[in-house]
Amino acid sequence: MPVVRSVRSVLLSAPYAEPEGNLEVLLHLPSGLRTTGLVEITLSDGTVGLGEGYLAVFAPTVFAAIVQLVTPVLIGRSLSELPAIVRDMEITTGYWSFQGAARHVVSACEIALQDARAQTLGVPLWKALGGDVARPIPVYASGGDSTDPAFMALEIERVARLGIRTFKIRARKHQVDKAVWCMRAAAQYGIAVAIDMTQNLAIPSQSAADVLSFLAEIKKATGISPTFLEEVQGPNSISELPQLCRSADAPIAGGEIVTTPDELSARLRSGCYGIVQPDATVIGGVGPVMEVFATARETGTKVFVHCWGAGVGMLANYHAAIAGQGEMVEWPMPAYELRDALFKTAPLIDQGNLALADLPGLGARLTPEIERAFPFREEAVYRCLVDPGVIPLADWSLAGQPI
Repeated sequence: MPVVRSVRSVLLSAPYAEPEGNLEVLLHLPSGLRTTGLVEITLSDGTVGLGEGYLAVFAPTVFAAIVQLVTPVLIGRSLSELPAIVRDMEITTGYWSFQGAARHVVSACEIALQDARAQTLGVPLWKALGGDVARPIPVYASGGDSTDPAFMALEIERVARLGIRTFKIRARKHQVDKAVWCMRAAAQYGIAVAIDMTQNLAIPSQSAADVLSFLAEIKKATGISPTFLEEVQGPNSISELPQLCRSADAPIAGGEIVTTPDELSARLRSGCYGIVQPDATVIGGVGPVMEVFATARETGTKVFVHCWGAGVGMLANYHAAIAGQGEMVEWPMPAYELRDALFKTAPLIDQGNLALADLPGLGARLTPEIERAFPFREEAVYRCLVDPGVIPLADWSLAGQPI
């Protein structure tokens, strides 16, 4: 069995989303660029595995520093030791970051090791994870952060052209008009709308009563509920989720920021979610995502893997979803040139379903050409603290609804 010969962190920055009309760019990425952090692990037989950790979007140099810290744990280790290698990385970083930034780096390294392992076996990663068949999986389009109705209409048209029938937007408790506008506009194309309320790290977050009131107002205006609600409450309100799940007339989804499979599995067993959304770039890699799938089968919870990374992280989650027989996967709508470049053979979306190419490992390759095309830019850092004064006050009233 080959051993790890070298470990390298790679930071790449690329244009993200449209230059106009995207609220995420306006508030959080004023440079118009987004950074991705990769880990490249080369084995003694020349096999190269790739992994991605979400931390680099927010703290790229921290990502690179933690990769350097854990590298001695990896060098000279055999792939047959994969569980022990992951355990040793957790020991190295656990005291100060067992549920924090280092988990994203552990995730990237674990994904890279899994990619390399599947390549040495000559099979796609989903098969190395125990999957039986690469069945197509329904996709939901993820975006819905346009600044005004005109840009949102264009986004909905793009979703329709992909043949996707579920579109997730972002809307907070005070944005009922936006939610109603989007549901009515999407319905013209036969598209259902899900809503991300973006409360996953909000302290204090909105209350359960806020969520129920939001749902009631939407249903009063449209006659239907969103297909699901995502991240409806922050970390200080997790204990309210089981009762909220029982009371809401739309499934409650969440889990994308949870960094250990034990924590996310505990939430499932307590009834926090009707839909769980693990992310391999955050939770410790594809192995932990498979652990969440196992718990979801016990609890009867649907699994929609979270995929907001670049090509490597998305592929890791897609392979896990195929192996775990997930119900649906996320497809980010904002354009990202680096993501497209990292797909050796891009996942195919056909009539709203995703299928992977039958390539060994993940199916993503990092080339010198990609590194030259997308050099790291220090200004390409996601800004979490924003000035509310720059948020555009779009008119989402029903008077502007294209019926």
